[in-house]
Amino acid sequence: MDRREFLKNSALASFSTGSLFPSTHFTEHEEYTPLRIGLCADLHQDLIPDAPGRLSAFIDEMEEKKPDFIIQLGDFCQPSPQNKEVMDIWNRFSGPKYHVMGNHDPEGDFTQDEVVDFWKAEGTYYSFDMKGYHFVVLNGNEQNPEHDTPWKYERYISDIQRDWLKNDLRTTDLPVIVFCHQGLDNDEYGIENAMRVRLILERANKAAGFRKVQIVFSGHHHQDYHNVINGIHYIQINSMSYHWQGNKYAESPFGKKLNEKYSLLKYMAHYQDPLWAIVDISSDGMLRLHGRKSSFIGKSPAELGMPPYEHAYPVVPYISDKKIQLSQRIFRAGGKDAKGK
Repeated sequence: MDRREFLKNSALASFSTGSLFPSTHFTEHEEYTPLRIGLCADLHQDLIPDAPGRLSAFIDEMEEKKPDFIIQLGDFCQPSPQNKEVMDIWNRFSGPKYHVMGNHDPEGDFTQDEVVDFWKAEGTYYSFDMKGYHFVVLNGNEQNPEHDTPWKYERYISDIQRDWLKNDLRTTDLPVIVFCHQGLDNDEYGIENAMRVRLILERANKAAGFRKVQIVFSGHHHQDYHNVINGIHYIQINSMSYHWQGNKYAESPFGKKLNEKYSLLKYMAHYQDPLWAIVDISSDGMLRLHGRKSSFIGKSPAELGMPPYEHAYPVVPYISDKKIQLSQRIFRAGGKDAKGK
């Protein structure tokens, strides 16, 4: 894609008070590449009884709405034979399908490579191009070498992967959308070295002279929030299934039989309906995220006594709609616009 075509795609405007570029000059553009993505996160097939039905509802809608591709943001299913049913449901979607590695997917005796093979995924981390955009999938489950004893759930992106990311961003001229299971903007439970990864994204923007990296989608946290850091949008996609409420608020609305088979059910605040999102980027440069709303099965976390900000962000049974205008003002290096003025 040449420079003129790239500029048509634009980059997302910064909503933050600070800017990566203290002195800017902009040029106006009006055309954008239409794109539709189907997003889901944290199905947790191996922990709950109704995951196949939740996934089937998502795939049914995706077949109807026909996004350019679908992607699940991790904690999908382990590579065990009994999970073939889930993969068969996933593979009913007739278009391109992509996967992000979650911390629960290689749990137990499984390896990340076994998960990749079972899913028929591109890799533990990879990138691909579609319709004038460059998509990057990161693996946030690598071991931190500073841990004397490996954590059960590592939250780290290695030097090797970060070097790959730098090169991948350097060698594309397309606007970039990133996917990672754990948040790059959640300091408490997200990627341990998230700041180092964010700096790679921000430096790629600075080197390009415009906001090449537009947006980062994550799962893992089972919440609903949106942050902007140095002009890059970080959007958390809520779980398809539940929020983890832990021992303090344990109470299950399910019967004895299900609780015996699924021992962790009582620690979850279950959503009545499956949650997912559709992202549309239209030709006028408007990004619209269409989420789904549900309710809690049984008592809500608030009714069980959970303070609204115990998990930093409120625990809610929905994915909120978002409307973000893609920037029609593109920063050009050296304070010049596309015509050199």
